[in-house]
Amino acid sequence: MTEQAGGAGHERRSYPKGVRRRRQILESAIGLFGQRGVDRASLRSVGEAIGVSHTALRHYFSSRDELLVEVYRTHEALSFSDTQAAAGAAVGEMVEAAERNRSIPGLVELYATLTTDALQEEHAVTREFVRDRFRSLREMLAARIESGQRAGRIAPDIDPGDAAALVIAASDGLQIQWLLDPGPVDVGRSLSILERLLPGDPGFSARA
Repeated sequence: MTEQAGGAGHERRSYPKGVRRRRQILESAIGLFGQRGVDRASLRSVGEAIGVSHTALRHYFSSRDELLVEVYRTHEALSFSDTQAAAGAAVGEMVEAAERNRSIPGLVELYATLTTDALQEEHAVTREFVRDRFRSLREMLAARIESGQRAGRIAPDIDPGDAAALVIAASDGLQIQWLLDPGPVDVGRSLSILERLLPGDPGFSARA
């Protein structure tokens, strides 16, 4: 009984350290993927690149899919914590993201890898993440479009859900084109054409 209680206490004391270590691994992996891209990364190769043993990496992430999902989830959370999106600016939100992504093509490649993997049944973790991300993003953008409709900036006969899906499709497709041929493709500039259909707050500039 005493031994069990001591073990539980030790687990509680070490928990914050484990959380910090996991966060450090994710931040190191974000830097790695940002510089090199995914390049068929395995848990072992990622561990070697960031100086973490394969055993330690498996302690925090049970599979390559889980690691890739958590790396992108953490990157996205850090990116959005540094910016404030304008209310009602559905397209502006995606333009801002495109501008941020210009300096981190490796993480754009990671996102493209996740969306491709999500189409395959053997990547259940990735599929759930991508599906839920699309759903929450559509809901967020649709709410902003509805706000624009109430303000009279966006035509009332446009379905917010359909328009949100269109914005996401345009953003993702343009980013893939940019990865393959960055010279002639400007994601932000191309997306700004959609602002004629879905204008945001006129006082907001996505490139400011």
